[in-house]
Amino acid sequence: MILITNPDKSRWPEILKRPVMNMENLFDTVRGVIDRVKTEGDCAVLDYEEKFDKVTLASLVVSEGELQEAEQLVSEELKAAIALAKQNIETFHAAQRFEGRKVQTRPGVTCWQKAVAIEKVGLYIPGGTAPLFSTVLMLAVPAKIAGCKEIVLCTPPDSHTGKVHPAVLYAAKVAGVNRIFKAGGIQAIAAMAYGTESVPKVYKIFGPGNQYVTAAKQWVGLRDVAIDMPAGPSEVEVLADETANPVFVAADLLSQAEHGVDSQAMLITTSRRLQQAVKEEVERQLALLPRKEIAEKSLANSKLIVVDNLEEAIALTNAYAPEHLILEVEDYLSVAEQITNAGSVFLGSLTPESAGDYASGTNHTLPTNGYAKAYSGVSLDSFIRKITFQEITPEGIQAIGPAIEVMAANEHLDAHKNAVSVRLKALNTKCI
Repeated sequence: MILITNPDKSRWPEILKRPVMNMENLFDTVRGVIDRVKTEGDCAVLDYEEKFDKVTLASLVVSEGELQEAEQLVSEELKAAIALAKQNIETFHAAQRFEGRKVQTRPGVTCWQKAVAIEKVGLYIPGGTAPLFSTVLMLAVPAKIAGCKEIVLCTPPDSHTGKVHPAVLYAAKVAGVNRIFKAGGIQAIAAMAYGTESVPKVYKIFGPGNQYVTAAKQWVGLRDVAIDMPAGPSEVEVLADETANPVFVAADLLSQAEHGVDSQAMLITTSRRLQQAVKEEVERQLALLPRKEIAEKSLANSKLIVVDNLEEAIALTNAYAPEHLILEVEDYLSVAEQITNAGSVFLGSLTPESAGDYASGTNHTLPTNGYAKAYSGVSLDSFIRKITFQEITPEGIQAIGPAIEVMAANEHLDAHKNAVSVRLKALNTKCI
């Protein structure tokens, strides 16, 4: 980990850089894969599964038999944990249901909104080094609550067995996923964006992934399908003062570092003593981790930063806009009020980021790479559209019609003006 003390503000952009690849270079690879999947369908996806995921498949479809087998392989302990998490996620997201109300903007002019589910959604679940069954719950549960009619899931299979991890399949089944396919990476995003013989085309794609997946989502999102957000490699920041427990802080940093070699963990603190204590504690805990090699590579991109005061720590945090932010400071509620850029915030020393990743109920699909400055994390709203309605009575068109005529005339849009004028004329002559 890189230790930094009292950086000048001019250095902030350099200090806060993420370990990301050049997207322009990625797009060259992405375009080639997407174009081939568009033209060749399943054949191309199967070929890319062999090339990228190192697995030879006869079919992309997860069968009913595989789902039944998976249920038998998941322990009762894990099933109970998944049930608890699912219930909390349902409770939190169900509370977000939209309740539209009719608004009378003028007598006789009534406007309102109706929430309608996106009919077909695609969920991408990364494979790689960990079976992210928690992400299945985070995406499928709100999709189900929203009322999405078709919930499609793509995830890469195991390279040795050619099967999807049992916990991923079990979570998909209990969360209400309709169809599951063995496909990862760019080819999975392309399959859901354009459809193949097996994989249906969807209207919006959700889910995190590596930088190739992120680039693929951005590419298809330019013209062909909606995406949730450009979510890439995961990241965490801990903002801490001298009251923080270095054991907790180190554990939080490492919980993110083990996600992948391109993840990033940051500490911003007002205490030099804590900085040193966390460094030592990270080294101690790292030695005990089964995923030590992955975490070690991630920590090479990670920083322990000391600043002069809490105000500067907050300003640096808002400049970074972390995906996950843990506030391990004495007056965390006061600090939380000053946070403007973050995906999800965890308050106090007993609220680890792991809680949001799994079972507190909030969603863990969040904006990364500074996108928290402009994007929200996944919520129930992510799976719905809001359609506006308006109804105008004779009283209403007479109240606003003249203003519409004036505005249309001044924009030189005479047909717009006329659409109002003919109605006002008809009313004045009692033709309607």
